[in-house]
Amino acid sequence: MLSIPSKQLIKEIERSEVNYMYDRMLAIQSRINNPEGIEVEQFGSSIALYSKTMPWAAFNTVKGITSADIEHIDPILDFYRTRERKAQFEIVPSLVDQDYLRSLAGRGFYQSGFHSSLYIEPKEFKNDDSTNTNITIQALQENQFVQYATIHCRGTGLSDDGIPSVAANNKVLYNRPGWKFFIAYMDEAPAAVGVMHMKDGIASLTFAATLPEFRNQGLQQRLIEKRIEESLQHHCKLVVGQCAFLSQSHRNMERMGMKVGYIRTSWTEK
Repeated sequence: MLSIPSKQLIKEIERSEVNYMYDRMLAIQSRINNPEGIEVEQFGSSIALYSKTMPWAAFNTVKGITSADIEHIDPILDFYRTRERKAQFEIVPSLVDQDYLRSLAGRGFYQSGFHSSLYIEPKEFKNDDSTNTNITIQALQENQFVQYATIHCRGTGLSDDGIPSVAANNKVLYNRPGWKFFIAYMDEAPAAVGVMHMKDGIASLTFAATLPEFRNQGLQQRLIEKRIEESLQHHCKLVVGQCAFLSQSHRNMERMGMKVGYIRTSWTEK
């Protein structure tokens, strides 16, 4: 049984997040003519992610950082500055020391946010009579990515103009090893989606969204449950999830028995 987080567990949780984002970026980059302008650069153990057309932090950030990478800070900054993009560094507790943080602060970076990483051992759930029987969950089919993207965009507040791009950027993951997409229905109406990635015996709950009109009805808890059970079927030893600190996703994961592994911080250039 997993107990309190160890340094090794923390490394495994972080590695799972690095793995899925690295694979996601490579998949999007592989689209014909690389329409999103994806670049991925290795600096020591750190990986710098960049997208020309997607300015959001998730696609323009530095992951996998350790104190040993302090010599790579300036080359990383040059990587982003030559692309007219501010850098963001993701700092995981116990993997980065004071010297590294002092170096970031001395270069004009500030701590800009918190992000939760949670974990659980795979298991089956026994649903009681209170389970909402109006909810059904199915594996997403390859011809459903416009529907997926519609829920993705409307559930996260993105414009419908982004639906074609979101559909294309996720469809390229469909047949890649380790990726699983699920769609949840409420009374047969498509209402929510959830995504997972599995590698090296660790499953990551990589994304989830619910249409605004279907929120607060247990859809995301059921999707978390489904993905945890799916990871058990694939013989995973660990399931992890990442979300904004104390967000609704954080609360849903804790309700399903997931525990906080660590709270990482984001450091952003002023």
